[in-house]
Amino acid sequence: MLSIPQDSVAILAIGYGNDLRCDDGVGQRVAEEVASWGLPKVRSLSQHQLTPELAEPLSEVDLAIFIDAYPATEEQGLQLVKLNGEDSIPPQTLGHSSNPSSLLILAKTLYGKSPQGWLVAIPAMDFEFGETFSAVTERGMAEALVAIAELIETAGGG
Repeated sequence: MLSIPQDSVAILAIGYGNDLRCDDGVGQRVAEEVASWGLPKVRSLSQHQLTPELAEPLSEVDLAIFIDAYPATEEQGLQLVKLNGEDSIPPQTLGHSSNPSSLLILAKTLYGKSPQGWLVAIPAMDFEFGETFSAVTERGMAEALVAIAELIETAGGG
């Protein structure tokens, strides 16, 4: 288990996707695993989709980690993407679902603060109805948990 100093930054991990569509549910599963670590400054949410209501909790943290599946081939692996929340609000933010960058922008616009953001994109191959993960996604999930632990450790150590 990780240990983070008490004066560390606040972190929010948001895993999202459809947990009834096999690999698409990996974001939620990873978020649940992060929650089980019980770290004092780390909050974790498991969501079906990203919605504008998440802008407020995002404005209250220093680091946001978004976790999602992406359609991949067998050769593709985990992707870590640093997010830029400096642009203006994209039109799709006004709908029922958002993307990580638009939520960071919305948090800054509405609440005056936006955290540093990372997208942890886990390779996925099976989006059929079901609740099991493909071998590619299982490997990606293990890699994602290591990467998230490193992001948290790095942020907490500063």
